[in-house]
Parts: sequence; structure tokens; C-alpha cells
Amino acid sequence: MTIQTGLADGIATLTLDHPPLNVLTLALVRELRRSLAGLAQEPELRAVLIAAEGKHFSAGADVGEHLPPVYREMIPEFVQTLEALASFPVPVIAAVRGRCLGGGFELAQCADVIVAGESASFGQPEIVLGVTAPVACALLPRRGGPGAAAELLFGGDAIPARRAADLGLVQRVVPDEQVESEARALAQRFARHSAAALRATKKTLLAAADGPRADALRAAQDIYLEELMETEDALEGLHSFVEKRSPSWRHR
Repeated sequence: MTIQTGLADGIATLTLDHPPLNVLTLALVRELRRSLAGLAQEPELRAVLIAAEGKHFSAGADVGEHLPPVYREMIPEFVQTLEALASFPVPVIAAVRGRCLGGGFELAQCADVIVAGESASFGQPEIVLGVTAPVACALLPRRGGPGAAAELLFGGDAIPARRAADLGLVQRVVPDEQVESEARALAQRFARHSAAALRATKKTLLAAADGPRADALRAAQDIYLEELMETEDALEGLHSFVEKRSPSWRHR
């Protein structure tokens, strides 16, 4: 099991448990999707808390699974799972400590609220490997605006929690040791309210977002699969990471 699931008092807790860095493998993503599907059937569910074991939320997806031929299975599974999380019918809160990078940051972006520890860092380093972050391309502009998205996606550098909060990507920054307790307290505040009202509010918020998110995610997936992964640099960047060497870009 790479996802620990708990449910009590109307609050579900999903905990990434894939030490040491909670790398998001295809197996983990599938398990997360199954957990979400099961929880969606709970009529009295009122909030979901996403947390992680260990020092770090997630260092991202398994780079090796982004290579041919696995990427044609991994990318759609990843995008569809994160769409299920982003459109989940009740409020979702992410509790983030340590590194929250790549696919891990994309996962956190699907939460309605992110509570971060003071030493947490956020980034989309995919550009360094010659690829892109399809979910972040769809979600970051909606969360922090086009400028914030451009800074993270084009630069590839991680930013500290306070900077992420300034950009509107994170809602609360607290001492590291208080991350889970603060996130749970927020979930408990939400869970005081009617499940029906929470679901109606979430549905309305999703409907009010600028443009259909599902279309943006689908477009991001298609560009990744049909255009990006046909380039030489995408494969070179991924291979160089797996082989622990510097990439040699061909820019095509």
C-alpha cells in the first residue's frame, strides 16, 4: 500500500506513504484514484486531507516511467487521477512539508487549500529535463496567475513557502511541526457544515472557474503525448536523468 486511507467524523485522510521521497509511481497514482472513487461514494464525507509520511510531501513523479513506452500509460493515468482530485465533490486540503516538486506539486495544486510548513519548497523542474508539467500548465495560471505560472514553469527552480504564499499558490504558512494539525483543524472547521451545502459550494466554485478545467487538462495531456514526446530533447532529458549524466540538448 502506498496510500494510507482513513475516515472519521466526516473527514477522509489520504497519506502518501512511499518513502523516502513519496515519488509518484504509476501504481501509487492508480491507488490514489481508487481511493478517491471509493470516498466519493461516502454520503457524509465533508472534507479530504492529503498528507504525506516522512520529511517531504513528494519529490515528484517517477522519471523512468515518463520514458517510452510507459509514458503513454502514465501520463493519461496521472492527468485523469489529478482531474478526479481537482473536481472532487467536497473540499480538499493539502498539508505540505519539505519538498513539493514536479508531480507532487501538481497533486497539491488540485487541493482547494494548501497549508505549508515554513521550510517547504515548491517547484516544477520538468523544464530542466526537456519536458513540461502538463497538469501545472493547466492549473498554475488559475491558481496564481499567468505570471506565477511562467516563473515556475519556464525557470524550473523551486521557491520557498513564503514566496509561494505571496504568489497565491499557498493559503497558509505555519511552523513545520504544526502543518498537519493546522490542516486538520481547517478540515474540522469545514466539516462542521452540511455535506450537501459543502458539495453544492464546491460544485459552484468549479463551475465558476474561468474556462473548463477538464478541457485545459485534456489539451495539456494531448500536447505532452502527441507533440512533446515526439521531440529528441524530451527523450534526451529523461534518459540523462535516469543515467545520471548531463543532458545534451538538440533543441528539437
